[in-house]
Amino acid sequence: MEMQTIKKLEEEALKKSGTDFAKLGLALFFMVAVLTYSFLSNGGIPNNVFLAIAALIGAYMAMNIGANDVANNVGPAVGSKAMTMTMAIIIAAVFEASGALIAGGEVVKTIKKGIIDIAAFGGDADPFIWAMMAALLAAALWLNFATMMKAPVSTTHSIVGGVMGAGIAAAGFSIVSWSTMAKIAASWVISPVLGGVIAAAFLFAIKKSIVFKEDKVNAAKRYVPIFVALMSWAFVTYLTLKGLKKIWPQVVDILNFIPLVSIEMSKKPSFLTALTLGLVVAVLVYLAVKAKLNASNNRLENSKASVNTLFTIPLIFAAALLSFAHGANDVANAVGPLAAINDAVVNGGISSKATIPLWVMAVGGLGIALGLALYGPKLIKTVGSEITELDQIRAFSIAMAASITVIIASQLGLPVSSTHIAIGGVFGVGFLREYLQLTEKTNTIEEDLSLIDDEKSQLRAYKAEVKDLELKEGKSQDDYKRLVTLFKLIEDESKLIKSTKQHIKRVKKVQYVKRDAIKKIVAAWIITVPVAAVLAATLFYTIRGIML
Repeated sequence: MEMQTIKKLEEEALKKSGTDFAKLGLALFFMVAVLTYSFLSNGGIPNNVFLAIAALIGAYMAMNIGANDVANNVGPAVGSKAMTMTMAIIIAAVFEASGALIAGGEVVKTIKKGIIDIAAFGGDADPFIWAMMAALLAAALWLNFATMMKAPVSTTHSIVGGVMGAGIAAAGFSIVSWSTMAKIAASWVISPVLGGVIAAAFLFAIKKSIVFKEDKVNAAKRYVPIFVALMSWAFVTYLTLKGLKKIWPQVVDILNFIPLVSIEMSKKPSFLTALTLGLVVAVLVYLAVKAKLNASNNRLENSKASVNTLFTIPLIFAAALLSFAHGANDVANAVGPLAAINDAVVNGGISSKATIPLWVMAVGGLGIALGLALYGPKLIKTVGSEITELDQIRAFSIAMAASITVIIASQLGLPVSSTHIAIGGVFGVGFLREYLQLTEKTNTIEEDLSLIDDEKSQLRAYKAEVKDLELKEGKSQDDYKRLVTLFKLIEDESKLIKSTKQHIKRVKKVQYVKRDAIKKIVAAWIITVPVAAVLAATLFYTIRGIML
C-alpha cells in the first residue's frame, strides 16, 4: 500500500514538473522571439542591442502583468463558479490582447504618471535608457516574486516604484515629484476602502431587495433587471472613459451613422457623453432582461441558488469588459518604458511622450495574454476563493465596485489602483457577511449571556450551601450525601458556564475573510513601491557599472 502511494506521488510530481517545464519553455520561447525580432528589425540603428534587451525585458514584464494583475478581472467570476478557469483564461486573454492592440493608443507617456522630471537627464540618452531598463526589469522581478507568493499587487505601483528608484539613482532625489508620490501612497488606502464600501453596499442592497424576501422569484423579476441595468450603465461609462479614449474619434464616426445620434467630435469622450451612452445601453439592457425574466416563470425556483444563476451572464460580460479596459490602459506599464527606450534609441534623444510601434504594442498585448494563460491560474484562485467564499451575487457586487470606483475616482481626481479596488471589493463582501452573520446571532448571544447569569447565581447558591454544611457541627449521613451532590452540581455548573462562554466566543469570531490573506496582501501593497525602487536603483548602478 505504501509503495503504491509513493509511486502515485512520484507520478504526480513528474507530471507537475513536466507541466512547469512546458510553461517555462513557452515563456522563454516568446521572450527569445521578441529579442530576435527586435534585434533583426532594428539592425542598422546604433545601440540596437539596448533596444533588443529592453524588448526582452518588456516581454517579461508583460507576462508578469498577465500572471498577476489580470486575476482581479476574472478571479471573482471563477470563484463564484460563473465560469470555469479555462473559459476565464480564454476570455481574459482575448479581451486583454484586444484592448491593448485596438485601444492601447499610438502614443504613451514615457514616464508613468509624471513621477520624475526627464529634464534632469540633461538630454543625455544613455543614462535615461539605463534607467528605463532598470525600472522595467525591477518591476517585472517584483511582480514575478509577488505572483510566486500568491499576492495580487498593483502593476502600476510596481513600475512607478521602478521609475522612481532608477530616476533617483541616475539624477538624485530632486528628480522625483514627491507630491505625485504622495497621491500614489494615498491610493493604498483610498482604493481598497472605496472598492470595499461600494461592493458591500451593492451586496447588502441585493440581499435586502431579493435574497431576504420570502417570495424571491417576484423580487428577482422586479430588481434583477435594475441591478443588471445599473451594471451596464457603469460598465459602458467605464469602458468609454478608460478603454475607448484612445480611439474615440473612430468611435464617434461609427456612432454618428446611427439615426438620431449626433456626437460632437473631440479628442476624448467627456464624462457626460460617456454617462449618456451608458444610460442608453442600460435602458435597452433593462428591457431585455425584464422580458427574459418574465418569460421564465417555470424555470425559476424560490431559492437563493436560483437567484444566483441570474447573475452568471452579467458576470461573464463584466469579466470581458474589465479585461478589455485593463488591456487598453495597463499595457502602458509594460510598453511605456520600452516605448521610451525605443524612442531614445531611434531618435537619439529624450521625449516626454513617445510613439508606440505596432511591434511594441504587440509585445505588450500578447505578453499579457500569454502570462495569464501560463501563470494566471494561481492568482485567479487566490482572488476567487482563497480570501473569502464567493457566489455570483458577491462577485457581481465586486465587479460593480471595480467599475464605479474608477469612475468616481477619475472624476474627483483621486489616484486609485484597479488591483486594490478589486481586492478591497473582495474584503468588503467578506466583512459584510461577517457583520450580517454576527447580527443574526445577536439574540443567541443575549440568550447565552442571560443563561450564564442564571447559572452563576445558581453556582453561588451551591457554594454558599457547601460552606454552610462544611461549618456545621455534627454532620449527619444525609449532610455528607448532600455535600457530594453539591460538589457534582458545582462541577456541572462550571462546565456549563465554560462551554457557554466558548460558544459566545465562537459566534463572535465568525470570520468569512481569511486574516492571514489580508496581512500578506496588505504587506505586499505597502512594500511594492519601495522594493521596486530599491531594486531599480541597484539594477541601474549595475548597468551603469557595466557600460562605463
